[in-house]
Amino acid sequence: MPKIDVSKVAEILKKNEISPAVLRRVIEEMNLAVQPDSAEEKPPPLKKQFVILVSDPDGKLPKHDFVGWVLQIPENESVATTQDRIFRSSYDFNISKKGRLMPVKTVGEALEAVPAKFFKEAELWVKTKTPVLMLKTDNEIPKE
Repeated sequence: MPKIDVSKVAEILKKNEISPAVLRRVIEEMNLAVQPDSAEEKPPPLKKQFVILVSDPDGKLPKHDFVGWVLQIPENESVATTQDRIFRSSYDFNISKKGRLMPVKTVGEALEAVPAKFFKEAELWVKTKTPVLMLKTDNEIPKE
């Protein structure tokens, strides 16, 4: 439904020769209706972060904290090709004009600095440019 300004509605009502008392009441009610309720103000959105949760039921991972990146590749492709996709995108970036000025040398630099168009050509989508903490779990819910 299209929205219309209260002043335009008032002009239309005046043209149709509505009595001034009725016109004033209608305009006042419309002005009250369009005012936002201050009590219904939304709180600012909660800031969120990504976390990678790794299943480690046999306890093979060491006790140290790890960081990682969240990436996406096509569903029908092997995850083993992910590093090659990063390398290919980095090589393509490094031969570009900006890449020759500031080449990337590590995977972390590549994921932070290489523009998305180079990753898209390699069918790789970087969801987090900065590394996120990785947690491990034994994949069990404790019983009470």
